[in-house]
Amino acid sequence: MATKDVKINDPMRDPVTGENRVIAPGHTLRSVTEKISRIVLTSHTPLGWFGGIMVASGVATLLAICVTWLFLRGVGIWGITQPVAWGFAIINFVWWIGIGHAGTLISAILLLFKQTWRNSINRFAEAMTLFAVVCAGMFPLIHVGRPWLGYWLFPYPNTMNVWPQFRSPLLWDVFAVSTYATISVVFWYIGLVPDFGTMRDRAKSKVGQYIYGMVSLGWRGSVRHWVRYETASLLLAGLATPLVLSVHTVISFDFAVALLPGWHTTIFPPYFVAGAIYSGFAMVITLAVPIRKFYHLEDMITIRHIENMGKVMLTTGLIVAYGYSMEVFMAWYSASHWEYFMMWNRMFGPMGWSYWVLITCNIALPQLLWLRAWRRSPSLMFLMSLIVNTGMWFERFVIVVTSLTRDYLPSSWGTYKATRWDYGTFVGTLGLFTVLFFLFIRFVPMIPMQEIKVLLPQSKVREEAEPLPEAGD
Repeated sequence: MATKDVKINDPMRDPVTGENRVIAPGHTLRSVTEKISRIVLTSHTPLGWFGGIMVASGVATLLAICVTWLFLRGVGIWGITQPVAWGFAIINFVWWIGIGHAGTLISAILLLFKQTWRNSINRFAEAMTLFAVVCAGMFPLIHVGRPWLGYWLFPYPNTMNVWPQFRSPLLWDVFAVSTYATISVVFWYIGLVPDFGTMRDRAKSKVGQYIYGMVSLGWRGSVRHWVRYETASLLLAGLATPLVLSVHTVISFDFAVALLPGWHTTIFPPYFVAGAIYSGFAMVITLAVPIRKFYHLEDMITIRHIENMGKVMLTTGLIVAYGYSMEVFMAWYSASHWEYFMMWNRMFGPMGWSYWVLITCNIALPQLLWLRAWRRSPSLMFLMSLIVNTGMWFERFVIVVTSLTRDYLPSSWGTYKATRWDYGTFVGTLGLFTVLFFLFIRFVPMIPMQEIKVLLPQSKVREEAEPLPEAGD
């Protein structure tokens, strides 16, 4: 009776259990290798790829222009002022760091829990993490006003006795983000080694053979290599898992350790982490839906992947909604005039519109994810991912700007208005992120071939009338 409504002729559903398959049936070891490697090794780059990277490069040029002008004229070109000394720079920093969390979650935590549906999306989710950290890491550097003195943040010995303030969460950010970036790069690269060996063996040009041979580190696919590879992957996953919680917790300390109303709250660490995973999975969907359509990867990035990511978004979105409700409740329960006024100002103050934008994008509209039909529609999930990431950006805007514009004393109140250089810098980082991602999908296998092959039905593999695959096949 449990399988009464199962469509037996649906190739993406198991005829016995009715569950969605991880990848479409019919693939063999060689077909998986051929389909994924052909995207990279083809001598005819699609015109759509050239068009996309040209547009993205033009947008990234805007970032170069804005940063150059910033270095020439100083941070005064931004809209920051007193009391809003933190503006778009810190908002964008927290937003980009949050986006980078999904890659580590998909790669590390789901690997430890043996969730096989991660295999089709973990590679470009990891790449997304690296590119998001690149975009995030530049903001603290350019925000200090004198970026050429950024090395002062590091505890180097010097005769001037200029030491970093280790009690400042801004310094904690340096160590947290740099550690997170390091483990993400190593984890991403280790996962690529077997596929680089495949690309080396299948490359036709001498240059490709040399480059892929160098980065494959002598991979031959022997039992010893596979044992060491799997051991290293599990160890790195174990190291990376705590970073999912610790990095954005440290980021939340930028606000939580302050005494400002709206910042000084213990709810920030858990709901910052949930919000990071929320926006990170939304960005994965934003990237996955166009990729599967453009490169015809519907049989590898299936509806099951999109639906599962929708479920994760719904879960973390409810945690974020709980955080919002606790902020409102504690502002009332604390009986603090300052906390009560802070919440009233967020809702109905001069910038109250931004609060209702984030409520609409982060809580109201994502309730549509309860609908199975919505979660299984790639186009609707793509739209929802854009809505969520917009809402998460406004969340950071509300936390930073509305809290700073209304302090304890009316004499220190002010306003904030972003300039064209603020908007240009933010839009430019979107272009930089897109350029890096275009280069990634062109020169690196975006889907892990070796991990996809593990998902093939064993009976299908045994029935293949072909010799055992070579080291790179």
